[in-house]
Amino acid sequence: MSTLHEFTTWEPLLHVLRSAHTATPGALGGHVAGRIGTHAYSVPMPWGPMFTMHGQASDEADRRPELDAVQRVRGALAEAGADGVSFVARMSPDGPAVLDLLDFGPAVEAEGSGPLPGALVLVEDAVPEPWRRVPDPVPGAKLSPAADPAALESFLRDRLPDSVGATEAELAEAEVRLGVALPDELKALYRVTRARWEDCNDDYEAAMRVANAVGCQLFPLDELYIADAASRQSPWRFAAMKAEAVDTRYDTAVQGLVGSPRWIVFGDWDGDRIAVDLTPGPGGHTGQVIVLSREESVGAGLIADSLTELVLPGQGQRGPRRRADDEPPAVAHVNIRSLSSVEAAAHPTLEVLSIGLWEGEPLSLEPVVDLPRLRTLRAESGTLAAPLEISRLTRLEFLELCPQDWRVLLDADAVPRSLLAAGIEVRNDVDPLPVVDLANEILARWDRPLITRTTLEGSLGPVP
Repeated sequence: MSTLHEFTTWEPLLHVLRSAHTATPGALGGHVAGRIGTHAYSVPMPWGPMFTMHGQASDEADRRPELDAVQRVRGALAEAGADGVSFVARMSPDGPAVLDLLDFGPAVEAEGSGPLPGALVLVEDAVPEPWRRVPDPVPGAKLSPAADPAALESFLRDRLPDSVGATEAELAEAEVRLGVALPDELKALYRVTRARWEDCNDDYEAAMRVANAVGCQLFPLDELYIADAASRQSPWRFAAMKAEAVDTRYDTAVQGLVGSPRWIVFGDWDGDRIAVDLTPGPGGHTGQVIVLSREESVGAGLIADSLTELVLPGQGQRGPRRRADDEPPAVAHVNIRSLSSVEAAAHPTLEVLSIGLWEGEPLSLEPVVDLPRLRTLRAESGTLAAPLEISRLTRLEFLELCPQDWRVLLDADAVPRSLLAAGIEVRNDVDPLPVVDLANEILARWDRPLITRTTLEGSLGPVP
């Protein structure tokens, strides 16, 4: 049996925490909460971050008891086959201590290293609407007139005379693995170089010649992958706030998608992914080159109309095309710095409404009740005049509210049944246990696995 649920496993950490907070009893509302994971941990220590700006341990020797205590818990996590555990501790200077361990389970996302539960996934394997979108068909899409596989291959052979190219069998194997036929330009590129490090004989300059010739850090042929929606995962709470409408206006080059089954990623550009797009928009070209930003989980930008234009000098490259200024945004923020009313946010294509810091009278949701595409609502505490209006938003799939507003909906049995996921908006310094009780009440309405709570009791002895 795992030692994770033994008081002795946690005792060294509890000693460290009690010692650190003895001078400020009750500063955290009578509790100390944190989370320990296999790759990151968070425990509330008064002296703050462990590392300096340069990444050097500023006081590792002084914090050795903390590090050793955390490592002891991590060993128990590994023994239990668990990724992480949240904890809430209440400790007395006289010795008694009560420790609650929280296992979020399969229906709750853990966000970062904080102790609070993230999004509650109310329908198994559900993903936000942008992740369910598929490319619109564009029957008239064609190659760019400048696309020239022969010229591309000839140019690269001149630039990379010593490179080892892929065989036809290797190209065919890549197509089978990806489940899509490689476009002729991409085949031409890899016939010149497979971009494998071993082909460069550990020669860094040879590898850089390949990158300079192509215009990006080229992936080896056997590392090509499809940038479908599943390849750009994002926690529900953030993904539900995203919206990149599939815009079929005549001048749209790249469809607004999370991913496509025919976006073939072949390179890296300062951490961004470079792909060949075989599902262009009405204003694009089949085989155009797009960039998937590492800072975004939705959408892509156009770089060049073809691989030939990307690689050959003098062909020119372009930046991403943006949404027209007069097109209303699919995501609207109502707060003291953005939109001044819910009415100002309401329009037929609105998908996400976020109501943030607000100093005026509480707001009514009446202006957005009948909007056909509204799927996400987030509202901070005290911003809603009548939380029960939410029951009229019958197309919502994600809802994030403060505990008080959730209480109103639950008591009235008015939570929209269309929800796929939910969030509870609280600060990190609140007691996690009431939040967990509320989360379990919501999960139970959908018959989902609950957060489990294990209570351990013991004595730390009196404070020296």
